[in-house]
Amino acid sequence: MSNPDIYLRPLTANDRDEFLRMSQDSRGLHEPWITPPTTPRGFEAYISRLERDDHESFLVCDKATHAITGVINLNNIVRGTFLSASLGYYVAGEWAGRGYMQQGLIRVTDHAFRVMGLHRLEANIQPENRRSIRLVQRCGFRLEGLSPEFLFIDGAWRDHERWCKAHNRSGLES
Repeated sequence: MSNPDIYLRPLTANDRDEFLRMSQDSRGLHEPWITPPTTPRGFEAYISRLERDDHESFLVCDKATHAITGVINLNNIVRGTFLSASLGYYVAGEWAGRGYMQQGLIRVTDHAFRVMGLHRLEANIQPENRRSIRLVQRCGFRLEGLSPEFLFIDGAWRDHERWCKAHNRSGLES
């Protein structure tokens, strides 16, 4: 795996065509784990969700080509005493296995803790999704447990492992 040169930027309505092409071309890689928007209507619903203050989306982009190589979402952001969010992410198929998502997840985690002031991030991953589990492990997330029938995906309630990372206010991550 390489150490790609990336940058993060927010998703905008202008990204629709490239985003939809990426999602459609990567369908085989994402199923049955997630179902990113693959139609204009689905993209519009996704953009509408991001207008709320409890969701943020980051595009992971290659610095050399500016291509979208992946997407990382902070979902269900909770402020107050919890300061938490759940993660959702997916790579563009043609960029898979080349380190883009690892670099992106490291940067989004740092942004969530240091800029947004969050304390905890949680990635809920189906146990059979070994690639995603290896990704969060490489980024310092710890397994906290199993949530049976946690999310309704692809027509069924699916078990998910809870992988978490917390930010220690002394500056050390756990």
